[in-house]
Amino acid sequence: MLEQSQRTILSTIYVCQIEGTNPIEKIKRKTAFSDDQINSKIEELIKKQLVNEDKKTLTESGRDSLKVVLAGGVFDIIHPGHIHTLNAAKELGDALVVVVATDNTAVKMKKRRPLHSQEQRQELVNSLSMVDLCLIGQEDDIFKTVNNVRPQIIALGYDQAHQEKFITEGCKKINLDAKVARLQSPIPDSSSSKIEKEYGESIHGI
Repeated sequence: MLEQSQRTILSTIYVCQIEGTNPIEKIKRKTAFSDDQINSKIEELIKKQLVNEDKKTLTESGRDSLKVVLAGGVFDIIHPGHIHTLNAAKELGDALVVVVATDNTAVKMKKRRPLHSQEQRQELVNSLSMVDLCLIGQEDDIFKTVNNVRPQIIALGYDQAHQEKFITEGCKKINLDAKVARLQSPIPDSSSSKIEKEYGESIHGI
């Protein structure tokens, strides 16, 4: 059984492996451990054959020991429904990876241009404490990103149109056995479109 600090280190190494960055600084920020403590804990994980000798990548066993959750959306205006949904998604596993839709995909989904660019939306979501990594999606094939992340759980928000069957069948094509979780929001009326519409009406009413 892994300690929480070991899970945090493994999930951070996993995220940095996708980003292509050095995990030490990020582990330091997340745990407040010193460099010596981090090195000592990584050495323990190398002995358990969960981390490779390079200290920057996970072994197959290390990756299998982590439960990764994938969630996606436009995230144009972050509202309480998003926060609740992402918190619920994070509770399902060790690491939460969020994919924001590209600007073109957002237009197709919402029938309007997003207020914020895909890079701004990525930065916004990356700043949320429950999110371990935020990626910009692929326009032509969502399963390219799914294959890159290889999550054990794919979390769908309460207002997402993606059907479970479509996700399950897409995962089978890339030999991924992922469970689909449908998350509920306590604020079903919360949506970026509704907030934008009400805000626009209130401005015009002034």
